[in-house]
This record gives sequence, structure tokens and C-alpha cells, in this order.
Amino acid sequence: MIIAGVMSGTSADGVDVAVCRITAGPDAASPRVKLLRYSSFAYPKAVRAAVLGAMNAEDISTAELARLNWRLGEIYADAVSKACAAANVRGKSLSLVGCHGQTVYHQGIAAKYLGAEVRATWQVGEASVIAERLRVPVVSDFRPADLAAGGQGAPLVPMLDYVMFRSEKVSRILQNLGGIGNLTALPAGCSADGAMAFDTGPGNMVIDGCMERLYGKHFDRGGAVGRRGGVLTDVVQEVLRRPYFSAPPPKSCGREEFGSSFVDGFISRCRKVSTSDADVVATATALTAESVLLGYRSFVWAHVGQAAPLAKVEYVVAGGGAKNAALMDMLREGFGALGVKVRVMEDLGVPAQAKEGVAFALLAWLTWHRLPGNVVAATGATRPVILGKVTF
Repeated sequence: MIIAGVMSGTSADGVDVAVCRITAGPDAASPRVKLLRYSSFAYPKAVRAAVLGAMNAEDISTAELARLNWRLGEIYADAVSKACAAANVRGKSLSLVGCHGQTVYHQGIAAKYLGAEVRATWQVGEASVIAERLRVPVVSDFRPADLAAGGQGAPLVPMLDYVMFRSEKVSRILQNLGGIGNLTALPAGCSADGAMAFDTGPGNMVIDGCMERLYGKHFDRGGAVGRRGGVLTDVVQEVLRRPYFSAPPPKSCGREEFGSSFVDGFISRCRKVSTSDADVVATATALTAESVLLGYRSFVWAHVGQAAPLAKVEYVVAGGGAKNAALMDMLREGFGALGVKVRVMEDLGVPAQAKEGVAFALLAWLTWHRLPGNVVAATGATRPVILGKVTF
């Protein structure tokens, strides 16, 4: 099957489309995945503003959310059409679309609401619009089934990590640095039950938020600003004392923890120590690096060492953060001191920013074949479940 995986992450910078060929492997846990083409499309400025507004707003009208849902459906359909044309996939060659949608709210931990314990997640981008425009079935809304089964609905990428990147000889940690950072730890020779996965904390989200406020730019291109500034170590250590970072996996986070309000407070903390804008961005960059290193030292090191103590360990970075040279230098220095080699996803044959699109193509394939897509060791669900809803 040729499947287009569509991802728009918490950075809300645009739409990634991975056009893939997926075929059955020797068993249900081993489908063969080949990336045919990766394309990326920036959101129009007004759309990005509306998406960020929906994520961060305490008060937004139902009408605005409904309109945004339908507008994103059109944008996703257009992105898939262009990506398929670029991949020379035309006519009826496209079999299926797997669309994650745009997360506007995610609460993986149950909390009291109207007299009951409730978990909630909401991704927008109308699947019916995509199915009608492209005339192919669409699998969407992947997270709720895992939440309903007692999981946190995230992370979902570990299934792809296990299928494509597990090794008999090498222990691999697959770190994605999108808006939020998340990792999958695969000890050498592990089964899916042996994987560990969780959100490490902010990826690019806080860096991007500081760049927006201080420089009027969406992100720190190449880490240039972060490299100019000095890291305010006390601020980093103060943030890392927040309960999220010491909480054991499985765990997930999002803009609810590290979005607009957090960025405002973070800048205020930095301003008490330095008046330099570059120092703020450098400190945000260090926060991401140190949260990743803390997650590894606190939870992953023992897990990998106990499962495969003699195996070589590789730390493989994907997502937009892999393009931030300042961040990557911090990670290489920190992991080098631990004897761990840092690589980028391209070394394993997948472009750094294509990985999540490929993941949702795979999850759509699994759903279409009525196979579970969650890794219970990653999400904390009570059982493996089939993810998503199919729209014809």
C-alpha cells in the first residue's frame, strides 16, 4: 500500500507529509516501511496564528474551533496532493492517508471534571474533507483509543521506532525534538514490551517561544542566537526541579505545561539575572538539552544497561531540533561524557523531520489491517488497542 502520513506538531509551524510504501513483513510486528518522498509545507501566517491561539487560549468560541477544524482539513488535503505529485504518486496509486491532526489540547493524566475522573485529547483537521478531496480513506484521531484504554495517548511514535530501528546488537535511543521532546529506548534485541518511551520535556517549544517574543522570528535558525548567548545555569536548574522531570515514565506533556504561559515566566526568570536576549535563548536551548540528558540519566541508562549491558549505545536525534547546531553541540558534549554516541536520523536513512509523518503512515497501515498501534510500555495503556477512526 502507498500511504501518506500527515503530521503537524506542537510547534505549529506547518504540515509534514511522508509518502510511504508499506507492505506486510514476516509477522504482524514487522511490516516493511519505505519512505518514497518527504515534503513540508509552512502554515500561512494567519493559520499559524489561529492554531497557536486555539492552543493557548483560555477562552475561544466554538465557532472559531469548528472553522479551524474544517480549514485545516483543506490544508492537509492540499499538502497530501502536492506531496503525492512530487513523489509521482498519481490517480488511484494512493491507498490511504494517516493524519494525526493538530493537537489543540492534550491531558493524558486523569483529573476531576463534572464529578468524574476524565482524560482528554483533541486533534483538529476534518478527516471527511481530506477523504472527499482525495477520494481515499483517511485514518485520523489516533490518540483517544489509547486514552480510553487507560494510557496517556502519547507517545505513539515508539511503534515506528520498534518496527524500523530496533537492532540485535546496538541499543538505540530515538529522540525526537519537535515542539516537545520525546524518546524511545530500545535495548539491543528487545521485544516491543522491552521498549521504554516518554516525553522528555520541551523540545523546540520554549526556544521558539523566546525567539517569537524577543526577536519576532519563528525559530532560532541553526542555533545562531543560542550560540551567541550565555547559559543562565541557575534558571535551568530551577526549571528542572519541576515535578514533571522527576516523575517516572510513562508520561507525556505539551503546551499545557510548556506553552505560552511557561515561556512568559521563563523569560521573567532570565531577566532577573541577565538583560541579554541571546542569554535567554541560550538558556532555553540548554533547558532542552539538560532535560534530555536528565531523562537519560534518570530513567533510560538503567533500563538499557539492565536489558543489554554489553551492547553499544547510540542516541539518534530527529525532528527540527536536529537542525539546531547549538542544541546538538550541547547534546554531543553531554552524552560524550557518558560514553554515548550521538547520531542524527539521516544516518539511519530517514530525514530528521520526516520521522513523525512516517510514523502516522505506519499507524494508519496497522489500523487498516486491524492491528494494534500503541506500545503499552510507552503509553501506560492496559492493553494494545487499534488506534484511530477511519473515514471513507
